[in-house]
Amino acid sequence: MYPIEIVAPMSQDLTSFGFKGLSTVEEVIDALDQDTGTTMVVVNSVCGCAAANARPGAKMALQGAKKPDNLVTVFAGVDQAATAKAREYMLPYPPSSPAIALFKDGKLVHFLERHHIEGRSAEIIAENLKMAFERYC
Repeated sequence: MYPIEIVAPMSQDLTSFGFKGLSTVEEVIDALDQDTGTTMVVVNSVCGCAAANARPGAKMALQGAKKPDNLVTVFAGVDQAATAKAREYMLPYPPSSPAIALFKDGKLVHFLERHHIEGRSAEIIAENLKMAFERYC
C-alpha cells in the first residue's frame, strides 16, 4: 500500500476534475449496481502510464458532447478492498492498473486494459473513449 501523502496528488488529478473517489466496498456497490445510465470507472495507479496517458486521456475524452452520467475512480495499491470489488464488475478481464471501464445499465460495455494504455498517447486513449461514449452514452 502506498502512503496517502504520496498518492494524494495523483488521486486529486481525477477528483478535482469531477470524478468521485471510491474508497470502500459499499461505495463501489452503490456506484456500479446501476440499472440505468452510464458510469466510467478509472482504476488509477502510481505508474507513469497512468500519469502520462490514462488520467489525461480520460479527462480529454470528457470534452466531447457525449459523456457518461457518472465518473468514478478507485486507486489500485491504496484502496485495496474498493479496487478488488470494482474489478469484480470488470470480469472476465484480469486485474489491470491503470484501466478504464465503461458501464451501461449495469453492464460492462467497454474496457481499456493497461496494455491498451501503456505506450499510447493520451489523445489516442481519449479518441477511443469518445467512440465508446458516442455508442453507449
